[in-house]
Parts: sequence; C-alpha cells; structure tokens
Amino acid sequence: MRRAGLPDLRSHDLRHTCATLNVKEWVHAKFVQELLGHATRAITLDTYSHILPGMGDQTATAIEGLLA
Repeated sequence: MRRAGLPDLRSHDLRHTCATLNVKEWVHAKFVQELLGHATRAITLDTYSHILPGMGDQTATAIEGLLA
C-alpha cells in the first residue's frame, strides 16, 4: 500500500467502500448482499454502507423526475 502511495487501509475497509459505492450507484441491495456474502440485506445496508455527500441530491432528482 505504501509503495503504491495509498493510505493505510484494512481489506475489511474495502468491503465497506464496496457496499457504499454500490448503494450510491443504485445497485440493488440484494445483489450487494450476495456480493459481500452477508446473511441479510439489513447487515449490508445498516452496517456496511454509509452516507456520502451528494446521495440526497440523487434522491431529490429522482423524485423530481417522477413528479414532473
């Protein structure tokens, strides 16, 4: 990691990043659950995914499009 100039991360941190980025891109939660090998979607969504700046903007835009 140091040779590549990357910050110190545990491989487990990458699982959280994977979940978060997939949820951000609207990948179906069931698929992300299977990808990460979790027993339930709740584990994936409640424990492994995190809110990123701008996620609310996507939701507002989607609702705006439905109402237009």
